[in-house]
Amino acid sequence: MAKTLRPLIAANWKMHGDMSWAFKPADFNTLFLTEDRTHLDVLICPPATLLSSMLDPEQTGVLLGGQDCHANAAGAHTGNVSAEMLKDAGASYVIVGHSERRAEGDTDADVNAKAKAAARAGLTPIICVGETEAERDAGKAQKVVAAQIKASVPKLKDYVIAYEPVWAIGTGKTATPEDVDEMHNAIREQVGAKVRLLYGGSVKPANAESLLGLKNVNGALIGGAGLEMDSLAEIAKAAPAK
Repeated sequence: MAKTLRPLIAANWKMHGDMSWAFKPADFNTLFLTEDRTHLDVLICPPATLLSSMLDPEQTGVLLGGQDCHANAAGAHTGNVSAEMLKDAGASYVIVGHSERRAEGDTDADVNAKAKAAARAGLTPIICVGETEAERDAGKAQKVVAAQIKASVPKLKDYVIAYEPVWAIGTGKTATPEDVDEMHNAIREQVGAKVRLLYGGSVKPANAESLLGLKNVNGALIGGAGLEMDSLAEIAKAAPAK
């Protein structure tokens, strides 16, 4: 059943970009035409400052998302953005629990609350989980990820899981296809057949085909390679119809 899930190719721009980047979805669309990618979804998560300026997904076929959200809909939370604000600015997805946010203090409970907030606002949360290199070396990778999923994922009808081994984010290191396959198979057993599972961790055009071709990999959460539309298009073209 997992092979029928529609692939999702998501680019997390992190803290990169200025207003000129708002037109990048149009550039992507010229590199990978909408009619040639009816079998998958493409998503860009820009900084919140750019979200409302990005070209309309109706024009480009490129969906938009936020990189994080606050659990509350509004209030005295200086510097934060609510899921409702992201929705209002054009988002349909939001990343929660990214390892960089967890490193800055987000707990599993925080991630759970943010995922609920996303659903409340009509967004699909992309819930990130992943182990450190020390945890993998200690043979605890699957146990750690299973515990994160149990605590971070609320009971929702629609959500995405992104497995991103912390040691492979921005380091140039990539989990082997065997490592990814083993972890995604374990996650699939835990969350069931209807949840899209993304792999994130130094995904590049050179390794995209081997990773996206795995049975329980339903797409990718991409960092650096998602900043340029030519490399993002190459990765997206490697996603098979599953």
